[in-house]
Amino acid sequence: MSSAPVINIDPVAFWANPYPILAEMRDATPICFVPELGATLITRRDDIHICEKNVTVFSSEQPEGLMNILMGRNMMRKDGEEHRQERFVYYPTISPRKVQQIWADLFVQLTGNILNGFAASGSADLVPSYATAASGEALKAITGLTQAKFEDLDAWSQAMIDGIANYVGDSSVEARCVEATTAIDQAISERLPIILENPDASLLSVMTHAGMPDEMVRANIKLTISGGQNEPRDAIAGAIWALLQHPEQLELARSGSVTWQQVFEEYCRWIAPIGMSPRRVAMEHTYAGVNFEREDRIFFMFSSANHDETYFRSPEVFDVTRDTSASLTFGAGPHFCAGAAASRSLVGDVALPAIFDRLNNLRLDPEAEAVQFGGWAFRGPLALPVLWGSD
Repeated sequence: MSSAPVINIDPVAFWANPYPILAEMRDATPICFVPELGATLITRRDDIHICEKNVTVFSSEQPEGLMNILMGRNMMRKDGEEHRQERFVYYPTISPRKVQQIWADLFVQLTGNILNGFAASGSADLVPSYATAASGEALKAITGLTQAKFEDLDAWSQAMIDGIANYVGDSSVEARCVEATTAIDQAISERLPIILENPDASLLSVMTHAGMPDEMVRANIKLTISGGQNEPRDAIAGAIWALLQHPEQLELARSGSVTWQQVFEEYCRWIAPIGMSPRRVAMEHTYAGVNFEREDRIFFMFSSANHDETYFRSPEVFDVTRDTSASLTFGAGPHFCAGAAASRSLVGDVALPAIFDRLNNLRLDPEAEAVQFGGWAFRGPLALPVLWGSD
């Protein structure tokens, strides 16, 4: 293990709210080994920004990692030219240009359809009824698995996320992950004959017609589902909650004083939907006085970087007028999130303004329990009960 100072945490408390202990780490032990996580955490923004780009040392390749074993070796677990070539095939489907040309209008249509389905009810839990549905329907189109239900993609995503973080070897968690990946393989096999006959803009079609080997196609579709469902889902639900908790911030967005994209960026800085990215130390290395050994597990804590007081004054405050350009919401370096443009479009351009335009007097349900958040690697509201219409 690394020579970093050892810091112990309460895993339950860390899951409930990681930000207080991360603030202590940034202040006193910005690089520290946490036995309960079996990893060295890097918590300051500049350290992450530097180290994430040093792929020779802090490698994404994890040959014996759970992601490779359970989901197949995808481009997230590759570095250098191998990663670049695979990303070159994958990226055109969800580049900023393609998002505007193809997906943006579809996001408007599907979000409108979802709202039509429950707008007359006057109440809902927006996590499953809106955030999960919008994220899942968008992901169905982008991946090409249009025959699946959005609930399936959400369940598959969660099962894979749990599986690749199953460091304690819980056999039931592994079994759910295997069940999910098997279902995805079946869904891919169902769609392949159709997209071979009728190519479209989906990832499944584009990667297949580009000649990417079948095992790579399947691994990258699973990767897309594992990360592409929960991040926009949690950002949609979380940002709605943040605006309802801060009506003065909502008014700034509705009046046009700030853009909805500013709301999205500030929310993701404030409560990072994806709070961590893992790396493997590929060679002995010393950084900031800490000695790293081969095969050490490293966690780049994006959630902590986005609260770094060097860059963000009063980082615990939700402020949509804030300059968020220094945030690391989507990472840095060669593994910058390929789906960033799609997420920004779906959440910031469509889902957030649409719900406030459509549902008059949207408000938190005063009879419901306080909204609870959970997670440190992935974080979002567990439920979001709301009312709308007249009081």
